[in-house]
Amino acid sequence: MGGFRRTKPRLSVVVPVYNVAEYVSDSLASILRQPLREISAIEVVVVDDGSTDGSTEIVAGIAAADPRVTLITQPNSGVSIARHAGIEAATGDLLTFVDPDDILPQDAWTSMVKSLRRTGSDFAVGSAERVTTLEDGEERRYVTPLMRRNHTRMRLRCRIEDAPLMLADVFVWNKIFRRSFWTDNAITFPQRTRYQDQVALTQAFLAAKRFDVLTDVVYDWRVRTDRSSATQKRAQIANLVERVNTKRQTIEMVAATGSEALMHTLRTEILPIDMWEHFRASVDPTTEDPDRYWSLLRDAVHELWYDAGVPFEETTVPRGQRLMARLVSEDRRDDLADLIAMIDEQGPIKAIDAFCQESGFPVEF
Repeated sequence: MGGFRRTKPRLSVVVPVYNVAEYVSDSLASILRQPLREISAIEVVVVDDGSTDGSTEIVAGIAAADPRVTLITQPNSGVSIARHAGIEAATGDLLTFVDPDDILPQDAWTSMVKSLRRTGSDFAVGSAERVTTLEDGEERRYVTPLMRRNHTRMRLRCRIEDAPLMLADVFVWNKIFRRSFWTDNAITFPQRTRYQDQVALTQAFLAAKRFDVLTDVVYDWRVRTDRSSATQKRAQIANLVERVNTKRQTIEMVAATGSEALMHTLRTEILPIDMWEHFRASVDPTTEDPDRYWSLLRDAVHELWYDAGVPFEETTVPRGQRLMARLVSEDRRDDLADLIAMIDEQGPIKAIDAFCQESGFPVEF
């Protein structure tokens, strides 16, 4: 059924690298020290995407010392092309991904591979923790609310119709795939966008006949203090445009299934979850070309929710975020700036209550 019941599978690990000299040694070390309880062997395919900071030389040294590591170099082409190059070079039965500024916990893979060997599912997905290192060296760890909801209990041989909220798990690195599933379904990372995972993972969830959802934490998702991580640049026009385009592509894929339940979950619980950062950015004085940013954001809020018949007020995000979206939709930029300032000063509960009373908005916001 699964193909790996008697013989332990080989695992290919694809690591795209670009100017991460500060992090890549620790990341690769965490990969290479993983126990192989359910795996016969690993191959680590590192694709250097034209690094200029010494990352290439660091990886080359590690590859020279450990035959499990293969280094591929290419001109700078973006993380999507780097990952595709790694997938093409991979030879393992199973496939997983690691970002080079993140760290794997002590035993990241055993539970996922064990589950796949038992169930025959197309892929397994585990939980992840966000890890922030403070100035004094102390680590702060937390699990995002949606990650917590999705991984409160084990669910084996699952279909996306059984667990539509899994579409929110748009990360490639907390999963192990059968390589044949990935290649047979031509799972693709879009090029030149910082949100390529959402499109590829939506495609994977929709294509899967079954997948396993585990409760184990299998990945440490590190917050980079230098603010160079793509998800920490919301105030850029390109960031907003790429995010909206990613949401459009996701909507198209889910719409093609004909499932109203999946589409409802997508619009009310998944697509809105990161919009609050763009709402805040739209009134931040440091935001790039603020008038254009505001216009693009307002158009997106109308297109993705109000024009689609799902007012943002019907989404499941916190009430302050729903109120922010309403202000964006009504072109009330100054009021949005006032609301955000009140939230920062008074806290969300008092600020939102006071704003609604002063502005005549219904209290249920």
